[in-house]
Amino acid sequence: MNLAPRHTQLLDEVRAHGPQTIEALAERFGVTLQTVRRDVQRLAEAGLLSRFHGGVRLPVSTTQNIAYRQRQAMLAEAKTGIARAIAQRVPNGCSLILNIGTTIEAVAHELLHHRGLRVITNNLHIAAVLSTNPDCEVIVAGGLVRASDQGIVGEATIDFMRQFKADIGLIGISGIEADGTLRDFDYREVKVARTIIEQSREVWLAADHSKFNRPAMVELARLDEIDVVFTDAAPPEPFGELMAQGDVQCVVAGEADPADA
Repeated sequence: MNLAPRHTQLLDEVRAHGPQTIEALAERFGVTLQTVRRDVQRLAEAGLLSRFHGGVRLPVSTTQNIAYRQRQAMLAEAKTGIARAIAQRVPNGCSLILNIGTTIEAVAHELLHHRGLRVITNNLHIAAVLSTNPDCEVIVAGGLVRASDQGIVGEATIDFMRQFKADIGLIGISGIEADGTLRDFDYREVKVARTIIEQSREVWLAADHSKFNRPAMVELARLDEIDVVFTDAAPPEPFGELMAQGDVQCVVAGEADPADA
């Protein structure tokens, strides 16, 4: 396919900023909705983009996640904003379980000045970061260490997590589908995250805007099992309605936290 300059710019926009709505792209390039829809259709037919209701994203696999180093670099500013919003709500003197994910690792950096924390984690990156905080006790789960991202998974990890009941369980996710299911790629990681949900008094989810409408193979939970979702932009429909129906609070980084009202 020979790409027109606008097609190339549209692709670059999605690559740089993640999933985009048709309306946002039309405004970004100063063209009509019909023009963007035609461009998106051509790019989708060529396999360069993938469409979802009301928007477009890069093609994704339902069976394999993006490489760890690439995920670290993607949407770094958005992840930092989410991490700060989460850290602002974490009280001193509480217990947390933190799982695998680059956004959760960003949260660890934002907790470096908290006091009296007890953190249980199956993420060696998080353990390394928070162990430098003398006012934070870090407990590392046993199990199989994945070479790809230093995450710890397996039955031994699940058994370890079941010893605890934490104030807050903070999890990341690979995708949230329009039916309200939270999904990931590794069933072993999913089983650990499922245990974290069960062993937490309150469950928080960190998910940047690229995770909405992103498919993945393994179901972890449903949106209504989460207490608070932290993200960097207002979620597209139907997610707002699903959160309202499930009494799930949504905190958008940079906006006033309803808990502070």
